[in-house]
Amino acid sequence: MANYIDLYLKIVRASESAIRTLIAAQQECEELYITSQETESKKETISVMEKASGE
Repeated sequence: MANYIDLYLKIVRASESAIRTLIAAQQECEELYITSQETESKKETISVMEKASGE
């Protein structure tokens, strides 16, 4: 008969690992999104400044 404690621990550890992987991926995507928004905002600001100075 299978040792159910070992089976349970194996699935719990795998689940925890999967959750950590998903959280890390989400955090990375959020950081990329924030960075891209900051870059777009800077580009818009530069464009407005160039238009205002007549370039």
